[in-house]
Amino acid sequence: MRKIIFSSLLFLALFAFSSCSKIMGYSVLLWNLPENQLQDGDVVPVYIRSNISHVYVIGTSSGKVEVPLWQLTDPVSKGKVKKVKAKYAEFNHKYATVAMDGLPMRAEAVNTAKQVYRLRKNETVKLLYTLKGQSPMTGGKALPGQWMKVLTSDGTFGCCFSYNLRPFETDITGKRIGGEIKEEVENPNADFDAKLLLTWYPDSYKNMIDTGRVDVEKLIPTYNFHLDEESRKLTFRMPKIDRTWDYTGADETGPNVYKLKDIPIIVTVRYSGYIVVRYTGESGKPEDFNLVTIEGDLNEILTAEKNRRENEFEQIYMYGPSFKSGSYGSLTISEDHSFIWSNNRLLVSSGIISSASKNSGSVECKYFLSKSMQTSYDGVLTFHFEGQHKEANFLYKMEENGLRLEDANGTDIKNSTISERAISPLVMFFSKLNQE
Repeated sequence: MRKIIFSSLLFLALFAFSSCSKIMGYSVLLWNLPENQLQDGDVVPVYIRSNISHVYVIGTSSGKVEVPLWQLTDPVSKGKVKKVKAKYAEFNHKYATVAMDGLPMRAEAVNTAKQVYRLRKNETVKLLYTLKGQSPMTGGKALPGQWMKVLTSDGTFGCCFSYNLRPFETDITGKRIGGEIKEEVENPNADFDAKLLLTWYPDSYKNMIDTGRVDVEKLIPTYNFHLDEESRKLTFRMPKIDRTWDYTGADETGPNVYKLKDIPIIVTVRYSGYIVVRYTGESGKPEDFNLVTIEGDLNEILTAEKNRRENEFEQIYMYGPSFKSGSYGSLTISEDHSFIWSNNRLLVSSGIISSASKNSGSVECKYFLSKSMQTSYDGVLTFHFEGQHKEANFLYKMEENGLRLEDANGTDIKNSTISERAISPLVMFFSKLNQE
């Protein structure tokens, strides 16, 4: 029995040795290995890839060593590795230090692409190769520099614009040689500048999102206040305001109160996630804006609300789509949100629509009901009659044999929500035509 075990162990040891001796391919080193006298750009033989330990076993002059997967290109044949080596040749031994805290690395070579990493000030990155992309703009001009594919010391790959990178070279020992070294002046308002790098929205947005009652006409993602990390451009967009300035810093004029240099704005930090921006426009009259940070993507929130509205409308359309009332005419709703409401003279005499209104238009589900109203009604239908600017709102209830509509034009709508019935409202019942 012992002989069998010994023979098995010997076989496994010989198998492991022979496997480790066989070259699986050749890779280009992406980050220096000074302890093994290797520099980025060197080609090394690869023997083993371990997905458990996330390492390659490579050959060096001093023997086989383990190297993290990110530190090498994918192994290829000896003939193909020359092409891989040429891809990185221009920036062999070239690294860079980061000049600005929070500098983003992006998924693509464009200033609006998704951030994959935020670099720290004085962090070192490896320059891999240049990329074609649109340069960030400042003052209507493109920033000097180029987009680079870069690599961090923990193995993160991304795209970074070179304007805030300080390149240098290294020798075979990993020591820095050449390159420009700039003394960076410490910023006393670094914490405040970091807040400006966030995107700030009107506080009404947060209330809409928190209550789940989003007004798609008022939740506009481009209305915000923020500082672009790379161009150092401060942008402020609100209704009737669209301004962009070069940001050069701020002076703290009081506890948590900052006057921006050469920009007609004073920012008061109330607490984390809440600021007040006082803007003085051309009229000379200051105007305050309460701004907050928002968790989540506003475009995704808008899409979710539009889908909710569409699902609600679809339920009504599938329930009908044609209804008829003996007193209030015939109503047909189409899948494209258009409608035809014939013989609607009583709507005119009741003051719900004007005599100039036509019997067609569009319909949507844009408003919400309070919890107390949800026990009696299913929702709110908003009709836009051609020839009439004012919308016509009706509470609705899908009953067993038809659709009940109740005039809601005399009610107050706050935060896109109807909380009570109108006084002496007009109530209409429409039977489903397919049941007559």
